[in-house]
Amino acid sequence: MGIVNEFKEFAMRGNVIDLAVGVIIGAAFAPIVATLVDNIIMPPIGYLLAGVDFSSLAVHIPTPTEPVLIKYGIFLNAVIKFLITAFAIFLLIKLISFVQKPKAAAPPGPTQTEIYLKEIRDLLEKRTTTP
Repeated sequence: MGIVNEFKEFAMRGNVIDLAVGVIIGAAFAPIVATLVDNIIMPPIGYLLAGVDFSSLAVHIPTPTEPVLIKYGIFLNAVIKFLITAFAIFLLIKLISFVQKPKAAAPPGPTQTEIYLKEIRDLLEKRTTTP
């Protein structure tokens, strides 16, 4: 029974739950970024580069049977998707940290030692001022 309780304590820690939420949001966010890159960002970039479609960019290596294709255009699309995803997650984290700013804590009161020292000081002052 000890392992079950230990696992439950581990799973309910804030960091593990935060990580799980981040993974789920990232997985849900990936198709949005893929659509954004493939359909909105890359067509204008391709147009500016004389109609080059990045997904069709490849290097043909001739072989005796079939040519081998190194599809570096798809890799470029993946890099752009990663950069957009990373930037969007960065902005999301900045927004969350801005919203969750901790409230300023009230300054702590004097410690018990300070209180005792003040009482001793006051007693000493009374002793020296009284005739």
